[in-house]
Amino acid sequence: MFADTKTTVVFGEALVDDFITEVVVGGAPFNVARHLAAFGAAPLTITRIGSDANGATVRAEFARFRMREDGLQVDAVAPTGRVIVERGEGTHRFIIAPDQAYDYIEAGAALAAMSRCTPATIYFGTLAQRANDSCYALTQLLAATPARRFLDLNVREGQVTQRCVFASLHHADIVKVNEDELGNLFSWYTHARPCPTDMADERLHAACAILIRVFGLTGLIVTLGERGAVYFGAERFRLHAGAGDVVDVVDTVGAGDAFSAVFLLGSALGWPLETILSRANEFAAAICGITGAVPADTAFYEPWMTRWLAD
Repeated sequence: MFADTKTTVVFGEALVDDFITEVVVGGAPFNVARHLAAFGAAPLTITRIGSDANGATVRAEFARFRMREDGLQVDAVAPTGRVIVERGEGTHRFIIAPDQAYDYIEAGAALAAMSRCTPATIYFGTLAQRANDSCYALTQLLAATPARRFLDLNVREGQVTQRCVFASLHHADIVKVNEDELGNLFSWYTHARPCPTDMADERLHAACAILIRVFGLTGLIVTLGERGAVYFGAERFRLHAGAGDVVDVVDTVGAGDAFSAVFLLGSALGWPLETILSRANEFAAAICGITGAVPADTAFYEPWMTRWLAD
């Protein structure tokens, strides 16, 4: 199915969310990579784990999803990425540990892995750019290929600087943000201050056009949760897709990663943009109906593959 398509390169953190009572594998890039692998896209996942028990847990996910490991690096010193999750009443507090293995992704090994494929798209975020080594590795990868760049912006307090966001936006072709992050971009890079939740506001459209022009983007995707998503193109083109139906929302963890994965999948397969957005929203909504960012049983993907990939 993907024999004639180029490779999606996914760069960034693979980590574990430590709920004290259980450990769950996560990290936005790794969630995206697992979804793509389950759909048969065989992404190149460039990340770094420690030589420890959590690293073995992450590696087991590589095996479970039959993922290629040529982009996986193992650090003999730094531990596998870990986020401590403290549950509260209706909320969670996330403590993101410093100096983790994904902070030390080596440029040379990453470039060697990418040289063995023909990249179509490089997916990246901002958390793995907080440290010099991984940030340098990413810039080297981006410089080595003309592949399209998909930035999944994730503004986490204390983990990303405005300087990093600025550089990432200049690297990107397509950027995905949520409404809060869109508000940040308006505040930082435009004189406009439209409400980032009112997608019908012409002032918002004009502010998005400024962002697209200033950073040379081809597309800006704004995810709207239960309201779906909006795509702003370089030609002031706007396309809205409603959210998929969810009977019972279990949690919204990983919904954005699911959206990104299907957007990348549909782009690789040449689906029309409207179809891509509709299916990305539909799959993201379905992920909200399960516990966690990825399904515990890979059979979850079979109906989607039957419907979408039969041809």
